[in-house]
Amino acid sequence: MTVFALSSPASRSTLSIGALAVFSLLFTLGFACAVPLAAFAAISAISFDRRNALVATGAVWLANQAIGFGFMHYPLEGETLAWGGALGVIALLSCEAARLASRRLTGVAGAVAAFLAAFVAYEGSLLLIDAAIGLLERVDALGTLRIFLINACAFGGFWALKTIASSTSVGRKLTAGLSARHA
Repeated sequence: MTVFALSSPASRSTLSIGALAVFSLLFTLGFACAVPLAAFAAISAISFDRRNALVATGAVWLANQAIGFGFMHYPLEGETLAWGGALGVIALLSCEAARLASRRLTGVAGAVAAFLAAFVAYEGSLLLIDAAIGLLERVDALGTLRIFLINACAFGGFWALKTIASSTSVGRKLTAGLSARHA
């Protein structure tokens, strides 16, 4: 596929969503249960219109689950399946939180706001579920800090790649139209 063939917004979106799914596969292999879904949700929210942001976030989650259950041998138990589904819903909620936060600010401030909103929505949702099922003793400040740092580094890397790509001529052609804001 040539750059010329990627002239339609749909082609660019599909390629970008596919790239995020591939990154998800790599992160899953490296971090297993600590995949930075909040970072993926935030970069999706600031890179795509609402529909494609949710599709991208869902694709990232699905790729993570496919690798986890297919190759990393996550147990096929009700609890594991329920947590997997919950993580998918939480990732989508995080994407929406990031999208709403990024609409208030532009540039780096908007990107940071999107990331922080996604992370707070993600971790806050997990905390609410833990509280509801009586697992608050699992809450660990150092563990949460580790997850924050993984997400922050991943988001920073995604933001840097997005910025670099949009500053090159080929990158401008690939990313043109991806950041269109549609409600």
